[in-house]
This record gives sequence, structure tokens and C-alpha cells, in this order.
Amino acid sequence: MTSIYDITAIKADGEEISLNTYKGQPMIIVNTASKCGFTPQFQELQEVFEEYKDQGLVILGFPCGQFNEQEFDDVNETMEFCQVNYGVSFPMFQKIDVKGPNAHPLFEFLVSEKKGFLFENIKWNFTKFLVDPDGRVVKRYAPQTSPKKIEDDLLQYI
Repeated sequence: MTSIYDITAIKADGEEISLNTYKGQPMIIVNTASKCGFTPQFQELQEVFEEYKDQGLVILGFPCGQFNEQEFDDVNETMEFCQVNYGVSFPMFQKIDVKGPNAHPLFEFLVSEKKGFLFENIKWNFTKFLVDPDGRVVKRYAPQTSPKKIEDDLLQYI
């Protein structure tokens, strides 16, 4: 795979979509979990999305249960939780693995482009990646990094 735009993923509603759909738009891609200490970040992610969606920003949420099984098994429960508790309206996808032998190709690509500070692999929920409108992975953020702290970097690509 040569580009992030060569990757497909399955949205929460079951539709398979090419990331080429988002070509020309800045993206924040994040592995999420509904039962994690960082789960309140959904609120800030939604606020950032609302602030910049008219300038092209898209946030892509990928539920993952690899870290202490902190995600529902049923994607409908995940979606209901995100919408009722945080008003999430940015695209959410089916539950995936973000590390190991069954890691989704998107997260294999993201990790290959931006290694972590201490770990190459995703080490916890809410690891965030900023992708520029040309599809380059420009920055990786630790799980504890507030989505609001991404704004300064994001503004370079809006």
C-alpha cells in the first residue's frame, strides 16, 4: 500500500468506504473506546469537529477493544453510547484491532508513518493521528493528549 487513500474501512452502518473519499481534507484518526478513562475525549473531538468541519476537517473514530476490553462488542451499542453521551456526529467505524496480527491496514499504515515516543505500536485507546489534505501522516498524539491541543497543528492544514 502506497497511500492512505488506498485503504478501505467499514463504517458503523456496515458501508465499506475508501479513505479516498476524504482526499483533500485534513483528518484526525483516532482509536476509541466507550469504557475508558479517556472516553470523555469524545466531547472535545466533537467540539473540534464542529469548529472545523466547514473547513473540511473530518474526524474518523475506530472503536477498539484490545485494551482491557473497554469497547462494546455490538457496534450499535457503541454508536448509541457515543451519540447519547457526547453527540458524536463525525464518522465512526466498525470495531477493529489496531495492533497485532489482525491489525487493520489503516493502523498498520499510520504506525509505519509515525512511530510512537516509546512504542511503535498503539499502546492505548485514544491515540490520535493528524493527516494532512495530501494524505501524509504529519503527527501522532498520545492517548492523554487533549483533542483541543491538536488545534494549533490542525490550523496549518485548514
